Amino acid sequence: MIVSDSSPSAWLGLLDNAVLAWGLAACGLAQLSKLIVELILYRRWRPAVLLETGGMPSSHSALVTGTAAGVGWEMGFDHSGFALAATVAFVVMYDASGIRRAAGFTAARVNLLPVETWPTPPEKQLKESLGHTRFEVLVGSLIGPAVALPGLVFVGSPLHLSQLLGMTLG
Repeated sequence: MIVSDSSPSAWLGLLDNAVLAWGLAACGLAQLSKLIVELILYRRWRPAVLLETGGMPSSHSALVTGTAAGVGWEMGFDHSGFALAATVAFVVMYDASGIRRAAGFTAARVNLLPVETWPTPPEKQLKESLGHTRFEVLVGSLIGPAVALPGLVFVGSPLHLSQLLGMTLG
């Protein structure tokens, strides 16, 4: 039987996982950049894009490619752990530009059907912005390693960063 360790050292170990931290940072930066894209392309302030799926760039792609690049950097690009991370990244990106995008197109068509079509009218329309174009996936996949690799090389983990800040400030 496996028992999870909820001790402070287990949480410190999580904070010392630089690959996870920088993968998440790449995801966050990609999601934040959606707000900037919204401002530049559509000239509107719409903070709701920070919580939406779909759009430019793909934050899921940034997350999985940043994490895969970090695994490759730390373990070696010839390691089976990198092969697994890269495979998961390819599946996520394929799914985002294929299956999820097709589901969004289907939702858009269903939303166009007259209300009389349904025995019970839907409470709200289906979400149409689910997937990404291949270009949105490509941009997200470039953001991931562009954020994660310099973060790993020059900064390290959040725990390491906080220790450095503590020594500098304290």
